Amino acid sequence: MATRFFLALVLLGLSVCSAHAATPECSRPFTLALHDHGLLYSAATDTGIDKDVADELIRRSGCKVSVSLMARARIWQLIESGALDFSLSGIANEQRNKFAAFAWYFSNKYYLLVRKDSGVANLADFEKNDKLQLGVIRSFRYSETANRLVDSLHTRNRLSQGGALAPLYQTLMLNRIQGMIIEPFDYPKLEEKQIRDLTTIIEFNDPPVPHGLIMSQKALPAAEQEKWRALVNAMRADGTMQRIFEKYFKPDMAAAMVNF
Repeated sequence: MATRFFLALVLLGLSVCSAHAATPECSRPFTLALHDHGLLYSAATDTGIDKDVADELIRRSGCKVSVSLMARARIWQLIESGALDFSLSGIANEQRNKFAAFAWYFSNKYYLLVRKDSGVANLADFEKNDKLQLGVIRSFRYSETANRLVDSLHTRNRLSQGGALAPLYQTLMLNRIQGMIIEPFDYPKLEEKQIRDLTTIIEFNDPPVPHGLIMSQKALPAAEQEKWRALVNAMRADGTMQRIFEKYFKPDMAAAMVNF
């Protein structure tokens, strides 16, 4: 009995040490940028999934983190230079992996939103019609098939780039673009009757794309990146992340997005 009690104390001590070791060092103030994008974050209301995730990460870390709002293109520039420590809901690619690290917390698919009067029934219809323009957010990357479409249209001067969703929806309504790439966070905008009546959705047949906490490799040592990654993983493991998503989505969709 005494031996088992001693072993239990040792294991408890190891657990406490491990938890302490996983806590990020707060030796300096950190910076984190949000970007205005549908349910991820609304600057108008200062609410959204990424805001909730940021608040919880700050609380768990115990670190001082200055949160600001930036355009996505600017965020990537500052992450690469090391002038910005963190952002959220980022996706990886070969170029970004050279300067950014990630801690995944959800995944989702992408969709092509097209005007019904464009005559588009599938992705090939949109790509082959040189009269059609596609709207995208500057510096955004998507799933594999969506990226191929974007890159193909870019070489043919068929892209219209905006800094946020709202201008793209406006140009879509004005028929200056005939399609745009969206994700589940953009769906509330689709509930506006005018847009819903005007458009239809075509799915890219790609698997869901992981999104995560973006960490600047130049600003954060690898060991510290692991500690922040552990905080994100803990939020997923204890159900916190799913509860955050359930504030914005139905439970089944929230579960599908955070359990991947």
